[in-house]
Amino acid sequence: MHVIPTRCGHSLPAASLASAIAAVMLFMPAVAGAHSVAGDRIFPSTMAVDDPGVGDEANLQFGHIRVPGDDGDQSINTFEFEYDKLITPRLAVSVGGAYAMQNNPTAHGFDNFEVGLKYLLYVNEAHEFMTSVGVSAELGGTGSRAIADSHSTISPTLYAGKGMGDLPDSLAYLRPVAITAEVGPALTTGSGQPNAFNYGFTVQYSLPYLQQHVRDVGLPLPFSNIVPLVEIPLSRSQGQTTGTVNPGFIWMNRYGQFGVEAQIPLNRASGSHVGILVQAHIFFDDVAPRTLGKPFFK
Repeated sequence: MHVIPTRCGHSLPAASLASAIAAVMLFMPAVAGAHSVAGDRIFPSTMAVDDPGVGDEANLQFGHIRVPGDDGDQSINTFEFEYDKLITPRLAVSVGGAYAMQNNPTAHGFDNFEVGLKYLLYVNEAHEFMTSVGVSAELGGTGSRAIADSHSTISPTLYAGKGMGDLPDSLAYLRPVAITAEVGPALTTGSGQPNAFNYGFTVQYSLPYLQQHVRDVGLPLPFSNIVPLVEIPLSRSQGQTTGTVNPGFIWMNRYGQFGVEAQIPLNRASGSHVGILVQAHIFFDDVAPRTLGKPFFK
């Protein structure tokens, strides 16, 4: 794709779809069982830095950002979709893609399609720790010529998450805090095309965890299901680091989640204005546990 690569693609026309999903989900029962679980900790599916879990799920994500271009600022709107399917309870495959619209120059179309594989390595329930490994491949030439690159990109990645539920009683109100991270190279197959090193982390404060495992402070719905967070996705290539700081929140329940984040560029190369990400996410593990949410092999 001829725009700054991120995990967050979006399209403004999809806003009505996400709003409808959010309205339906808003007052559903509280969080019960999601896929990224370590002890009492549920790691939500974040928008810019992938979570450490595997599961049967679908993700729709859209947004808007402005970045520097050869002829001035360039506005980019994209709509991203991804479907993850469990092969075993620890191994998942994924397929995804994005439709992008940009101006200056004007272009629109599908970016290259992406396939991936992710394996849950280790879970420590007592210490709310989880780690997994994965590899994804953006398949060169599968998207629109106006948007997509002709070469492929292969990205092996390590993921980790740690909840602070094992802190002592004197720090009880820090127990809802969790940190997740990902790190790995992005290796291109095109001759002369630069590689990149991608990394990032999130800091989260789970209000459901506060209510259920620290102290019930009486938060009503929908606030008791909100996870405020900050994501910081970064990429380094050709001696330059780009990235954003993304403050926002995720509202989640048993069947899915809805999230909104701002994208604040770290530097001029990362963007010229504050952007936005919006996410609607479905957990097939709980929506359809006997069909779409069931692993192929136990």
